[in-house]
Amino acid sequence: MREKRTSKPRRKSGRRHPLATVALIAIGLAVTGGAYAAINSSTATADTRPVASQSTIEQGEKLFQANCATCHGMGAAGTSAGPSLVGVGAASVDFQVGTGRMPLAQTGPQAEQKPVQFTDDQVKALADYVASLGPGPSIPADHLTNGGGNAANGAELFRINCAMCHNVAGAGGALTEGKFAPALTDVSGVHIYEAMVSGPQSMPVFNDLNISPEDKRDIITYLKYVQDNRSPGGFELGSLGPVAEGLFIWIFGLGSIVALTIWITAKSN
Repeated sequence: MREKRTSKPRRKSGRRHPLATVALIAIGLAVTGGAYAAINSSTATADTRPVASQSTIEQGEKLFQANCATCHGMGAAGTSAGPSLVGVGAASVDFQVGTGRMPLAQTGPQAEQKPVQFTDDQVKALADYVASLGPGPSIPADHLTNGGGNAANGAELFRINCAMCHNVAGAGGALTEGKFAPALTDVSGVHIYEAMVSGPQSMPVFNDLNISPEDKRDIITYLKYVQDNRSPGGFELGSLGPVAEGLFIWIFGLGSIVALTIWITAKSN
């Protein structure tokens, strides 16, 4: 009788299906594209204005060439006197020009705020022109800058991210090399938001991945609360903080007590 041959199990070759690599690439592209679209959609919520017309962009270009090209170049590509503005976005231009910091009056450690040199329409035209040169942060929507957020959350975020330079009450403070963090007591919500997304001077950029648009709204809400509700305890002492206020009490308070004690002792003799 013939013995039955037992069939040995086939070994797996370990080779992938030819379409497996293509499928993995397609899945990777889909995930990457979805994440990119989600990020773009979250950052696009700050834009409230319609697409600029060609006539507005042309008007902005003329204004730019007449007032800004000396430092930033005819195509805003930058020169030795000024940086490139390609990709800074409309928010940066609206902040710098809308607060009077630009055009720069004189060179110094940083551009200081001064009376605005252009009308609102001209500022908008300049912003639209620079925005047309490359993608960048847009001017924020009204609902993000009108102070309708959570002041308590904004206060916590401000203390963590901003108070080390601007003071916990937004009173400003000195920095190195003659620079300073300006006071935020009289700054509009739009310009506060634009400063966060554009990072002027020594300020870091807080994009939507660092601080979400809603959290930026909460920070603005807190600053507006501080502006509208002054110190209920009496003199603010410039809102310089507990060290300065304690020093004031130590010098003037205890000094007054010592002087009064000496005066009473002299009278009793």
